[in-house]
Amino acid sequence: MKSRRQFLQTAAIGGLGMALLPAVSNAACFFDYELTNENDLFALAGNLLNTWTDALLKSQITDDRTPALYGGLMCPACKRVHGRVADSIYPLVHMAQKKQDSRYMEAAKLLYQWMEQNVSEPDGSWKNETYTGAWKGITVFTTIALADTLKHYGSTLEPGWKNEIESRLKKAGEFIYNNFSMDYGNINYPVSAAYALSLLGMELNIPAFIQKGKFFAEESLKFFSSNDSFIHGEGGPYDTPSKKGCFSVDLGYNMEESLPALVFYGQLVQDEVLLEKVHQSLQTHLQFMLPDGGMDNSWGTRSFKWTYWGSRTSDGCHTALAMMAHKDERYYKAAFLNLQLLKQCTHNGLLHGGIHYVSHGVQPCIHHTFCHAKSLAALSDYGHAYLVKKLSKIKLPAEENFGVRFFNDIQTWLIATGGFRATITGYDREYTFKEGHPTGGALSLLWHAKAGPVIAASMIRYQMHEAGNMQPDTDPASIPLTPRIELKLDGKTYTNIADLSANIVVNNQNGLIIADTVASLVDGDQNSPPSGNIKCYGKYTFSNRGVNLLFSFESNVHNDQVQIIVPIIAASTEKVQIQSGKEITIIKKQAKVQVTANKPMLPLSSTTARIFNFVPGLEAVPLYFSQPEVEINIQIS
Repeated sequence: MKSRRQFLQTAAIGGLGMALLPAVSNAACFFDYELTNENDLFALAGNLLNTWTDALLKSQITDDRTPALYGGLMCPACKRVHGRVADSIYPLVHMAQKKQDSRYMEAAKLLYQWMEQNVSEPDGSWKNETYTGAWKGITVFTTIALADTLKHYGSTLEPGWKNEIESRLKKAGEFIYNNFSMDYGNINYPVSAAYALSLLGMELNIPAFIQKGKFFAEESLKFFSSNDSFIHGEGGPYDTPSKKGCFSVDLGYNMEESLPALVFYGQLVQDEVLLEKVHQSLQTHLQFMLPDGGMDNSWGTRSFKWTYWGSRTSDGCHTALAMMAHKDERYYKAAFLNLQLLKQCTHNGLLHGGIHYVSHGVQPCIHHTFCHAKSLAALSDYGHAYLVKKLSKIKLPAEENFGVRFFNDIQTWLIATGGFRATITGYDREYTFKEGHPTGGALSLLWHAKAGPVIAASMIRYQMHEAGNMQPDTDPASIPLTPRIELKLDGKTYTNIADLSANIVVNNQNGLIIADTVASLVDGDQNSPPSGNIKCYGKYTFSNRGVNLLFSFESNVHNDQVQIIVPIIAASTEKVQIQSGKEITIIKKQAKVQVTANKPMLPLSSTTARIFNFVPGLEAVPLYFSQPEVEINIQIS
């Protein structure tokens, strides 16, 4: 068994028959696929699930001349079959029953055969990849998918296949039972084990599984942060705080995996104490859901897998939010808006990893589609008939002009004034590698009600920490998206957004919200340049009318080499007008973004060139400045 630390280190290395399909007892839970109400989350999800599963069918390899691929789903981006692709079995069987179409059932059985032949291990586990030594923790997620298949559709399966799944799941459950602990991988694994073992124990009548699931659920209560009730443990060591008192928190994994697992568990065993704790946690996480459905994980420990709508290989937030909507209708709206965003990012049947994938000509990884298809199948089978008819009357936290909110457990501020929403972070808890999420007082997100994302952070340096779950960046022109001060010297990069010890002060002053940040130019090891410490200053001023950004750095021997870089989000399809060397306008669908500066922007030779970053899947126009002090104004009209 690998400890969490061992796992994190390893992760860095990179013919069965079919019965007829009779109706099942829970048929009333199915989507009707008719959007009778424009705010019907379940109908929207049903239509999208139909689109996704049809695309999964088309991607299946049905040529048996290549045994290692036969039955798998080919990823258009990665040009291979992902090890976790068998999670698609659940949504495919779901769709077979819904549409009474045997093609989906045949695809599910063929996929099961691929899984057993390529990623199944003698110890009962399934591997994340086909190679020897690949991570086995994902067994918990495949277990949930197959157990849900049995729970909801066992009566529709051919008896021989059903018996085989039950036998195989018992082995998987034994692997989880014998190998998982609260120190196994990141926190999303033991938390998911609470639900997996409990569900499996009930389906297979194995009391020991149920008891072990209860243990994981009870231990999970210790992993809610003291001030803000974030789930922590997405990175290690999980029991030691950073210098600023922070633990490892990741919004994407919390919202799309850990919190849903606890909701499923709590509903399954009717644990109201746990569900109330989850409700408290969701209240915090909801603060980071944007009005366009985006999920602001610009600061999370695992933001290297952040897409604008969530996280690259987790399942989705919709089912958990829908199941908790009776406690707060805002959950329903957040799920609905996020699902609308997923629909917007779906092209040719597959979910793309960001809103600018298509405009930049980037192929989607199929992982996004099959994971979220599993989630939408669960939304149908578990979601309550809770329909909010007028979402316009419900306001998410980010739709309110609340001014400033500080989250001590992640040393991050949220700002909401006028149409602007912003995130400023000094979060000093790194994952298990350096130069991941930005810190140092970075403006990690600037969003506007008409323009959408205007600034959005990426990793400090794009690294494929989970090579099997990320897409390679082969563009030599690619750069980070986070606004920063930067010095490149002798092959090293020194930047203010890497400084874990930065000081940030945010105040309301005469109707303005002003954030003052002080950091130093450091590399990933927190070292200054050989010439000595270089102080950097950022001053962000927010009003109802616009945003003013003031960047400066102390004079030093490298003055001519230090750059201030401010990428402004703009798709290739959006026209950029250059008024002068100090002013540009970006024409968006519903707004104009005007950017002016007191110093020349260098270079501005093209109005069509864009940089692209997989985190979070956005294009941008990079603005460069070579002076030691630059003032930038951003106005939206």
